[in-house]
Amino acid sequence: MANQMNRRMFLGGLGAAAAVQTAQTATATSAGSAKRVLIVGVSCSPRKGKTTSTAVQEALKAAQQVDARIEGKLLDLGGMKISGWGAETEDDFATILPILKDDRLGGLLIGSPSYFRSMSALAKAFLERLAVLRTPKLLLADIPVGVLSVGAYRNGGQELVIEQIQAAMLCHKAMCVGGNPGAFQGATLWNAYQDDITKDEFGMDSARKVGTRVAEAALKLSGNA
Repeated sequence: MANQMNRRMFLGGLGAAAAVQTAQTATATSAGSAKRVLIVGVSCSPRKGKTTSTAVQEALKAAQQVDARIEGKLLDLGGMKISGWGAETEDDFATILPILKDDRLGGLLIGSPSYFRSMSALAKAFLERLAVLRTPKLLLADIPVGVLSVGAYRNGGQELVIEQIQAAMLCHKAMCVGGNPGAFQGATLWNAYQDDITKDEFGMDSARKVGTRVAEAALKLSGNA
């Protein structure tokens, strides 16, 4: 009798262990096969690698820290030739278009300096060229978009720039998002430290908050949340 009970207990233990192992394998497989979500950060400053680019990179870094499934990609347009609406000559837009058409695209972070309280000419040209993503289908519809702006003064038109970019993205039926307190509308940064934007602690924090919010929204909208 004792031997039969021990045998049952042994077999039961094997069954329980197998069930646990199966559950763990299924969980690992599910996690491993989860769709990667691409968030593209676009720096629309003609000054490559400067303050706007640094701010966008900081936002991308914060986005990637939200979840291991988030992948960040920086597009620094500084030094590129991007012609505006109806461009008939070849430029650099064709080199970045495949990234914007990536089926993993889950979110956008767009940054521009504030020039005379308006977006840069490069930002305007970039936004106009996005028209190719509107027909025959709105490829950016329901994509969360966060906006960043860098100004020469703390109140140097950054919020106006954010509104201008958001207005353009609404034409794509994109979902414009802000961040947590301090960055409700978008990230506003102040270049008051001879191009070392990292010294603007408030501005960098707003960039991180916008990056985090875009990542959270992208995961929810992709069904990965």
